[in-house]
Amino acid sequence: MVSFLKKRIQSFVFAGQGLSYLFKTQSNAKIHLFTAILVIYLSFLLGLNILEWCLVCLSIGMVMAAESFNTALESLVDLVTPEYHPLAKITKDTASAAVLILAFTALSIACLIFLPKLWAVLV
Repeated sequence: MVSFLKKRIQSFVFAGQGLSYLFKTQSNAKIHLFTAILVIYLSFLLGLNILEWCLVCLSIGMVMAAESFNTALESLVDLVTPEYHPLAKITKDTASAAVLILAFTALSIACLIFLPKLWAVLV
């Protein structure tokens, strides 16, 4: 039982190291984190309902996870082929595109939730 618990704790430590690497080395991850903090702050100010909070949290999580997968994939490609290769470029570019797609999706969700609320406050 102790070994099982040690392994579970160690897996969380490894995941924490991955998060630390992500935010220390990836400028886009820092931008996503800063944006997420602003969105959460705005969500509190505007008093989102539970469904809106769920959509905001899901959007933030999906973008952060995509950024993490993108970083992992780029590191793996660099390990496999440190020199330029057209297939490596395609792999990296399409992984980045996945992050971009999710970021635009999150932005669309944010617009649907926040614009009517901001409009109501301003008018």
